[in-house]
Amino acid sequence: MARKSALAAGRGTGAGARGGRKPAKFRTTRVGIVGCGMISDAYFKASKKFNMLEVVACSDIIPERAQAKEALYGCKAMSNGELFARDDIEIVLNLTPPQVHSAIALDTLRAGKHAYSEKPFGVDAGDAAKVMALARKTGLRVGCAPDTFLGGGLQTARKLLDDGWIGQPIAATAMVLGRGPEKWGQAPFFYDYGAGPMLDLGPYYTTALVNFFGPARRVTAFTKKGSEFRTLGAEVGETYRRQYKPFDRYPVKVTTHLTGVIEFACGVLATVITSFEAFAHNHPPIEIYGSEGTLLAPDPNTFGGPVRLLRRDDRKWVDAPLAYGYTENSRSIGVADMACAMQTGRAHRCSGDLANHVLEIMLAFDKSSQRGEAVKLTTTCERPAPLPTGLEPGEVEKLG
Repeated sequence: MARKSALAAGRGTGAGARGGRKPAKFRTTRVGIVGCGMISDAYFKASKKFNMLEVVACSDIIPERAQAKEALYGCKAMSNGELFARDDIEIVLNLTPPQVHSAIALDTLRAGKHAYSEKPFGVDAGDAAKVMALARKTGLRVGCAPDTFLGGGLQTARKLLDDGWIGQPIAATAMVLGRGPEKWGQAPFFYDYGAGPMLDLGPYYTTALVNFFGPARRVTAFTKKGSEFRTLGAEVGETYRRQYKPFDRYPVKVTTHLTGVIEFACGVLATVITSFEAFAHNHPPIEIYGSEGTLLAPDPNTFGGPVRLLRRDDRKWVDAPLAYGYTENSRSIGVADMACAMQTGRAHRCSGDLANHVLEIMLAFDKSSQRGEAVKLTTTCERPAPLPTGLEPGEVEKLG
């Protein structure tokens, strides 16, 4: 098969509107942030890249955190109730802990605002379904991270697949293994219900796979917990030390090694491992095996490359040039995309349907292991449209 010249030229298939009339220019969409913890700075900073977004307010269960962000970024610190009551806020960006993602999303929709959440979409399928039902009832949009699949690395890998550079995709592997953040200051959080290697890191990998192959059909998996406790490290704060003394350790409440196969509706079989039990490994993040070659996709927890190819007649791996921008940390590009979609009428890429489907896939790993059988998925989603090529910095869509 001949190589496509569009890749090297930085041109090719884009994603147009799916209905509605494009505006002459994008107006500014005002955003309120709920939750000012460790991930929030990335959103406060990255949102300044997109002139269609303006963060105007923030809140946190610990008021001093919100006040600190007001001092840093100039947005008004307030309570959740005050933020939800503001008429000028259209999108609420939910950066709270996973256990309350669904509750904050429901509060947001009840306040008449569009909801966008940090990953995962929720920790319980029933609660996530309530969010989707209320969004449909109110006609409001729901979105969710990760948005790293909109980065230049994964978008380039998607284009290579769509343009047939490795032929028909047949199978894939997705591996994220490590010892886990057992000695971080926030370590107990990562071993608590709603986190673990699957719900904390799995959203990046699972979303990337759905972006590549579309919705999944079934999951077959085995999971286990390596130990009942982990040991506190020197970096752990005094709050955690008081909470877990006199044992100087914290409980592991989630499975920490999950391995299984996702069967996609298109026929691709993806072998997935997420683990906090590996001291070292040598697996690439994502490999895709096609009828004409193999593609190595970049770490889906990042926005850049490299993207590598080895085709049927090649003797060595080739680094593919990135055909898209947003190769540096661009968290909040998903919010910017949703803001633009609200004005054009098209579907936004980091959709609630996508995130809800990804959540069901991830929860199915433990469910399959417990049942000893394959789990047939009940949700689905549209494969997200690729970004257009040739975007200028700060753009997610071309007008005119």
